[in-house]
Amino acid sequence: MSPGAPTADAPGTTPHEHHALTADEVLSVLAANADGLSTAEAAHRLNTHGPNALPSQRAPHPIVTFLKQFNDILIYVLLIAAVVTFFFGDWIDAIVILAVTLINAVVGVVQDGRTQKALIGIRAMLSLSAKTRRGGSWTNIDAAELVAGDIVRVEPGDRIPADARLIHTNVLRIDESALTGESLPSDKNTPPVPAVSGLGDRRNMAYSGTHVTAGDGTAVITATGLDTEIGHIHALVTGTENTATPLTRQLDSFSKRISLLIVVVAALMLLVGRLVHDRDFAELMPAAIGFAVAAIPEGLPALITITLALGVRQMASHNAIVRKLTAVETLGSVTTICTDKTGTLTRNEMTVRTVATGVDRYLVSGTGYAPTGAITDAHGGGDASRRADLAAIIEVFALCNDAHLRSIDGEWHVVGDPTEGALRTLAAKTAFDGSTFTRLSAVPFAAETKYMATRYQKHGGDARILLKGAPGVVLARCSSELGADGTPHPIDTAKWAQIIDELGSQGLRVLAAARSGASDETGELRDSEFESGMLFLGVAGILDPPRAEAVAAVAAMHSAGIRVKMITGDHPGTALAIAREMGIANADSRVLTGDAVEALTDQELMIEAPDVDVYARTSPEHKLRIVAALQARGEIVAMTGDGVNDAPALRRADIGVAMGIKGTETTKEAADIVLTDDNFATIGHAVEEGRRIRDNLQKSILFLLPTTSAQALVLLLAVIIGFTLPLQATQILWVNLITAITLSLALATEPAEPGIMQRPPSRPGKGILDRSYVGRIVWVAVLIASATIGVFFFETSIGSTNAEAQTTAVTMLTLGQLAFLFNCRFLRASSFRPAVLVGNRAIYISCSILVVLQLVFVYAPFMHPWFHSAPLGIREWAYTVAIAALIFFLTEAVKMGERMRSRRLPSALSRDATKHQAAAPTLPATSATK
Repeated sequence: MSPGAPTADAPGTTPHEHHALTADEVLSVLAANADGLSTAEAAHRLNTHGPNALPSQRAPHPIVTFLKQFNDILIYVLLIAAVVTFFFGDWIDAIVILAVTLINAVVGVVQDGRTQKALIGIRAMLSLSAKTRRGGSWTNIDAAELVAGDIVRVEPGDRIPADARLIHTNVLRIDESALTGESLPSDKNTPPVPAVSGLGDRRNMAYSGTHVTAGDGTAVITATGLDTEIGHIHALVTGTENTATPLTRQLDSFSKRISLLIVVVAALMLLVGRLVHDRDFAELMPAAIGFAVAAIPEGLPALITITLALGVRQMASHNAIVRKLTAVETLGSVTTICTDKTGTLTRNEMTVRTVATGVDRYLVSGTGYAPTGAITDAHGGGDASRRADLAAIIEVFALCNDAHLRSIDGEWHVVGDPTEGALRTLAAKTAFDGSTFTRLSAVPFAAETKYMATRYQKHGGDARILLKGAPGVVLARCSSELGADGTPHPIDTAKWAQIIDELGSQGLRVLAAARSGASDETGELRDSEFESGMLFLGVAGILDPPRAEAVAAVAAMHSAGIRVKMITGDHPGTALAIAREMGIANADSRVLTGDAVEALTDQELMIEAPDVDVYARTSPEHKLRIVAALQARGEIVAMTGDGVNDAPALRRADIGVAMGIKGTETTKEAADIVLTDDNFATIGHAVEEGRRIRDNLQKSILFLLPTTSAQALVLLLAVIIGFTLPLQATQILWVNLITAITLSLALATEPAEPGIMQRPPSRPGKGILDRSYVGRIVWVAVLIASATIGVFFFETSIGSTNAEAQTTAVTMLTLGQLAFLFNCRFLRASSFRPAVLVGNRAIYISCSILVVLQLVFVYAPFMHPWFHSAPLGIREWAYTVAIAALIFFLTEAVKMGERMRSRRLPSALSRDATKHQAAAPTLPATSATK
């Protein structure tokens, strides 16, 4: 049995439904009483069921973790390439290849530590000590020693040490946002709630890892260790596998195919050379190995790593810290973003948006707790902060209030309840001065009464009772309302009910205010004094406001063909109101609650998920299922969040994005990207950067494949047709080395092409290169191979030595690739324009280095014995440069043909994207890759 407490079944309940029982029933079920357990009984239970702690998993040995990183077919190909290069004596290139594999392994080891860190982050949320009643007296013990049946006491500032059923509360409020996602602290009480209630509705429960913000209470421990809700999330994180990114899947598929092709063609070369041309295997083996060396794109891993690393640096400048390299490219492929509401789309700072009095309706600008913003009437009548009716209601909200505002390093924070902090901010916007009032007595807010009352006396004036609370409670105690003339008028209950319903439908939390007439009494405030006859002053609508930049970011996502879905633990009405204001949902959008998700099978949820954009009252399991359902439909899913309840879904998503400021350490460790500014808009910049990186990877691979294919084609044709080898394996390695460290990397720094965020995302399941590029790859490979073979035979025909002919062929091969580099600067647009010469300084740096290295190859005496090269004259340089220019123009002719075809018919990209977006609900289910 996992560490935790023994629980017994009660009629109609399960061990996890203590919220559905009375406090006495729970004590009976747990064989406990209000005096607590005896020391001996507590020790027995601790010995039987284990400590109140989450188990730490034993990490694998570092050597095993390191060796596992080499279990990849492309790494095998690289290692074989290294062996081959050692065989040919080119130890420099071999060392470079081995260095690439070692770098990849080190990066993999670092990433494998993320899960362990995430679990440590969850364990860090647990309380370190607890006030416990043992043997009839209170004592402080280590929280790990708690067992089911222990009686604990909690006070403001305490962290709840384990899951517990409350048996007594005194104005107790607990911040459960990290667990439920609900923005406001939860008011706690003791009556049972329905068994089907979600976590956020279990008002009689306190959960491990949450914080007490106000009041105090006592509770009986019901679950410890892995049996707690935090323990459940720990198990979800442990059992949730990271999904392979699109880039990882595509590269894996590409590596397998190209490896198989190389082996098959090399074997074919041996057979043809032996059976058709009767050559010895001793002569054919170097050619076959040379072909394999030429065909293996050993520079691809380094190219991808460097391209992604440059993207990581660029994203860091936009407040996005990337914890996993491939996450950069994955963002560029995202089709759906699932986001938490509180703290991500919203500021997690309560703000008064509307005030309604019996005279007028007022709009309040400004967000958060900063006391800046204007108050205007709903008709645009200008500054209304001095109006008498508004001043009357603000006086109540400011004085019937226990919160305080504090500025720390220019940032405003609330000390106390966030809702009361919003009311304090409202008062500060009108420059309300409370120093002229003296509090005489107060009745604190309680979840049972739903109101707070104070008795204040203004200096030199009469004392008054001020009342604020739930609208229904306050209205029931009022007999009149403040009129436009400043005198009491009969209260219009129907009107106020309509106003309250209207504000509530907008997702606003509504609080009402009232006051009494002159009060002669100055002693303890009694409920009977304000039971009736109060003067109703109006209501305020409070909301955790959306981030303005997040609204624009959602619109940008939609224009980029990306769906945004809100998944929150908050109430459906609040969630829908925020979603509408954000542009995520519209008037007829529906909300799917956690209970509804629970009732759906995986297959049913997979059908529903793409069409629902707002989910409310969700648990960590619900979020996990929603993400998995979308992935089963072929979606590439990004998940954002800040609470520990988001961690399993962040880990399961194709890419997890955590908030860096308000996010928990658990969430950050489970994520792939951390936003240092907690700004949803930063994701928009990251998506754009991801698309740019994907484009640049395509450009680099589009450059790499034809050039390596051309090298391999030269040797293949030599063996198949039976002519002298134009290139030697060491010469091919030389070309591979200098182009890999120059030309290939130049494309990694290409700027984003125009309109990159106005096109749809890449179709899920699509390869890293479009099939439409196949013709171009073949055409360029044939052009460069033909030019290389042609100059070799031309040189031998005019009496050049074999070394001179091969050196000319190597130069032709190098210059042909240099010309093709400029073709690749634009994937589809024409490169035959001035723009191809500007915008990327790295192009000219790389080209210059390439030319210098090739000059060293041709003219440095020490290179000649190593690579069998020889000096060339101006004639060789002149005509090879001319042929390279011809390759550029002929490649542009092919690109022009591709553009003409795309204008006659819808492009494959647009057609596939449109089909994906329009017919997404009918896509077949596919298992998510793990």
